[in-house]
Amino acid sequence: MESLFSCPLCAGPLERTDTGLCCPSRHSFDRSAAGYVHLLPPNRKHSKNPGDDKEMVAARSAFLDKGYYAPLREALCELALDCVKGESAPVVVDSGCGEGYYTAGLYETLSQAGREPRIAGVDISKFALRRAAKRLKEGEFAVASVYHLPLPDQSAHLLANVFSPLAVEEFARVLRPGGHFLYAVPSQRHLWEMKEVLYEKPYENPVKQEDYTGFIWEGVREVRYEVTLENSNDIMALFHMTPYAWKTPRAGVERLEKLERLRVQIGFDFHVYRRL
Repeated sequence: MESLFSCPLCAGPLERTDTGLCCPSRHSFDRSAAGYVHLLPPNRKHSKNPGDDKEMVAARSAFLDKGYYAPLREALCELALDCVKGESAPVVVDSGCGEGYYTAGLYETLSQAGREPRIAGVDISKFALRRAAKRLKEGEFAVASVYHLPLPDQSAHLLANVFSPLAVEEFARVLRPGGHFLYAVPSQRHLWEMKEVLYEKPYENPVKQEDYTGFIWEGVREVRYEVTLENSNDIMALFHMTPYAWKTPRAGVERLEKLERLRVQIGFDFHVYRRL
């Protein structure tokens, strides 16, 4: 059976085998015990284990499984269903899929609506993909860079990008004309109460609608709600899911570590783009 992925070495089609994937040029890629394949060539691998490490992935997975971001996943799935209307077997790509929380939601929603989705998840972290492949056994998952997606030209109906690097040229290459790209960005006041703890002078996130070559912007879906984090583990797990973990002064981190409870605003905008 043909895979959704293409060979990262020659761009040829990949066929599924008992042990992994193989292309006509006989480049082969073994499937791991967890169920993902490694499609990141050595010359694009800049460290021994690129991407999020085992501890970061475990903390994020535990946080997501508690449902704190469930409204965000529901909004993504509703938009996805609308984007692929008329397609009985849409090809869906989750670019930077992490541990597969959103990937699984997309598959479940489309399947329950009577579609027969084929879904691929790509991430640079093997630790994240171990969890993603176990979470959604019906999906195909690969270690790869979002800047060099191992997918054929114009092969996907829908591409989701949730908290992952933006690679617009690759997204345009992979999507079919008329296909959609769903892009999640934080709202102005996202995590405002956390930022008040971290920084002496918290700042709002810059928000604007961007235009991207090859796409037309069709609209935005706002997601706004509040959550109460009831323990330090959840507070710090959320903190480490944000860019603030890399650039916050130690004093701010120490203030956050002392908290046992935090009620915080969650705000995201899902921008909908259509491939021209």
